[in-house]
Amino acid sequence: MPFMDEKISLESISRYSEAYTEEVLKGFFASKDKITGAEILTLSTVQQINLFVVRDLFKTWKEETRRLKSPYFDYESSEVKEAFETLMDRLSNNIAVDQKHFGPILKKAVDETLLAVFDPYDFFSLIISGQNNKLEVTAFKEEIKYLRVNKEPLERLLQKLLEKNVQEISGNEAFAILDQILEEVNFHPEDVDAYLEKFSAVVPLDANKFYVEKSPEPKQSTIVETKASHEFVKPNPQQTPDKDQPKNTSINDSLNNQPKTTLADNFQKIAKIKDSLTINQKFMFTKVLFHGDFELFSKAIEQLDRQDNIKGAMRYLEHEHASTWDKESEEFHEFMELVEKRFA
Repeated sequence: MPFMDEKISLESISRYSEAYTEEVLKGFFASKDKITGAEILTLSTVQQINLFVVRDLFKTWKEETRRLKSPYFDYESSEVKEAFETLMDRLSNNIAVDQKHFGPILKKAVDETLLAVFDPYDFFSLIISGQNNKLEVTAFKEEIKYLRVNKEPLERLLQKLLEKNVQEISGNEAFAILDQILEEVNFHPEDVDAYLEKFSAVVPLDANKFYVEKSPEPKQSTIVETKASHEFVKPNPQQTPDKDQPKNTSINDSLNNQPKTTLADNFQKIAKIKDSLTINQKFMFTKVLFHGDFELFSKAIEQLDRQDNIKGAMRYLEHEHASTWDKESEEFHEFMELVEKRFA
């Protein structure tokens, strides 16, 4: 998939979503006061947008019915619940939303669709993390029912959770299962060209603008290799990077440009890099350092965890991966920080 080596800009996605939403609203509500359910399903040529809108409308309905409580009436009785289901079915055929209330729902749907198309790893993270890093299986099942883009890994995750008969699982546990799934299916995001064409027919879309330019100055602590030992160092914020430094410098050359203030004692050693990675880190490192190839990322982590010392880890990275990395990027320094903790 193109553009996978860069970090997504949610701000840029939001700006495009606003422009796209404005054009769609302008075109539809020029001749109508309200939009119906049937019209929502054909509103955008990007079907995923329409489905996310419908999803959010039904979410709103469920939240409203959940708040119905009374000291006089039993809303939990089977008859009342059955009546509500009938009412919901009738209402689904009688949706009518004016422009003022429809605009925010459409904007959110466009935001999420762009993320699912152009940055599926972060989209997966958003869905799996749920609320307070908890994934409720029932809500998850309802969520992916409306998903059409890059859905196979999440569908397999749901299947495994249902087979385990669990009602709730932590985000980290869910991601551990997704780890295996991504390897099993050798996941590659869908091609974006068809989506680019459909979006651009409404508002011209340059997907390159969705990605943040790599920072010329490292923001994370890094490691340096000395003759005697490997020390954890913090970059001096007043130091500016050498603009004449060649891009194909080694890991050590890149890191040796930083001041040698030792901070290793402030970090606790980790037994395995694989076990310490967060959901966001796995997706971030895969996307930025390993070109969107999750299998390549997983193999690299396994190899690093097998090394006996940091010298071996550095040699492995230099030989197999580092030649293509931007050693001034935030992601590079965060990754190397984990390597240092592994061998501290």
